[in-house]
Amino acid sequence: MAFDYKKEYKEFYMPPKHPGIVEVPKMSFLAVRGKGDPNEEGGKYKRAVELLYGMAYTIKMSYKGTHQIKGFFEYVVPPLEGLWWQEGIRGVDYSHKDSFQWISLIRLPDFVKTPDFDWALGEATKKKKTDFGAVEFFTYDEGLCVQCMHLGSYDEEPATILTMEQYAKENGYAIDITDQRYHHEIYLSDPRKTEVSKLKTVIRHPVRKV
Repeated sequence: MAFDYKKEYKEFYMPPKHPGIVEVPKMSFLAVRGKGDPNEEGGKYKRAVELLYGMAYTIKMSYKGTHQIKGFFEYVVPPLEGLWWQEGIRGVDYSHKDSFQWISLIRLPDFVKTPDFDWALGEATKKKKTDFGAVEFFTYDEGLCVQCMHLGSYDEEPATILTMEQYAKENGYAIDITDQRYHHEIYLSDPRKTEVSKLKTVIRHPVRKV
């Protein structure tokens, strides 16, 4: 059976609906950076997601070709994630989505190293006849965070975030969003196939001990 990160690391992908503190280890990702409204039809965000999945499945299926990755095991491609920020705004202002800056992500297994990424970049470009140059190998050491599961519309996230911030404060932590530590979302539902009220999104904010 293929290794499923959501099932094996439930503390990171399936947190409860009430906030909790978690220590997130360093992870490697496929990443595409951009700016603008993620809902824009044919926009940069949707293009970024297409590129990420193109690369992710090239790596996932590599064992069927000539490039053999050391330590490879079969796995389920992890869910789409995103780091979000807006210049001059602490947190997120959903009323000005056009000012979003983001790094769209898909986690990589630890066995994927830079040479494997470079191979996949060339392979995906050749096979799909598309420029994958915007995709980068990204390492993020997130560290101490407060997180919880948000159910429902993305636009209703501020209420969940407020609960997270209150929980952090009550337990001796301060929100620590900086230019290197971001508002983080992990998308467990496909919004094209899921009723809005049933969307599941992990929301994670960096914290520091007061």
